[in-house]
Amino acid sequence: MIPGSFAYHRPTSVKEAVALLADLGDGARAIAGGHSLIPMMKLRLATPDHLVDLAAVPGLKGIRQDGADIVIGAMTTQHELIGSDLLGKTIPILREVALQIADPQVRYVGTLGGNVANGDPGNDMPAVMLCLGASYQVAGNGGERRIAAREFYQGAYFTALEPGEILTAISIPAPVAGHGYAYEKLKRKIGDYAVAAAAVTLTVSGGKCASASIALTNVAQTPLLAVDAAKALVGGSLDKSAIDAAAKAAMAISDPVADTRGPKEYRRSVLGVMVRRAIERAKSRAR
Repeated sequence: MIPGSFAYHRPTSVKEAVALLADLGDGARAIAGGHSLIPMMKLRLATPDHLVDLAAVPGLKGIRQDGADIVIGAMTTQHELIGSDLLGKTIPILREVALQIADPQVRYVGTLGGNVANGDPGNDMPAVMLCLGASYQVAGNGGERRIAAREFYQGAYFTALEPGEILTAISIPAPVAGHGYAYEKLKRKIGDYAVAAAAVTLTVSGGKCASASIALTNVAQTPLLAVDAAKALVGGSLDKSAIDAAAKAAMAISDPVADTRGPKEYRRSVLGVMVRRAIERAKSRAR
């Protein structure tokens, strides 16, 4: 289908962008890479009167270290995440996840900010941001504020962003050196959303799991932080019984919808498999 008509705006600063969004009101949408919004417009599921393109706004790209945090500009593409030496050394799970998003053509244009900001439960990066304890820097007419990723997602396509606000950067505490990590995703074909997926980070000390974080993709209306699943691992030796307990706890909080990817029970069962695989692989990487 063809999108409805709209006016196009290309601001050259964050201040201009948020002013445009404030002036244009509910009929305006900010656009980054466009890989979420444009398909919705083609299906007439979104019909904005105005598009505010952030591509020409300086300062919204880049990856840098700021003390103990890694800060990533919202307009940084998935391709740039994959090629970053800094991320490869500090937060390698981001490269692993980015390589599983869509295909190379999409990753050259699709942005991290767009992936995390629109509240699509099928997107991969939101769960990873929950797993990593990330926070989002946002800007609006009232100034700037920071929102924890774990408080950001409120429902399918509903987030803590206020009208007129845009996400400008993502801050992630750098995991400790030697941590284990993995993102396991089952999908029907390259480029598809996950049937179910799981992100895991953990640390091991003295043969025991010292810390763990687990988050889930596309098995509910929002990404899920599996707190009890992570607790099942901490303090133990990451043996089969602990991993099974974690998978069971993750499955218990999931609420997938039946769709073309399969019925609810199938998707819940697949989630258990993804959690087990992710823990095993994260365990193998921890040192």
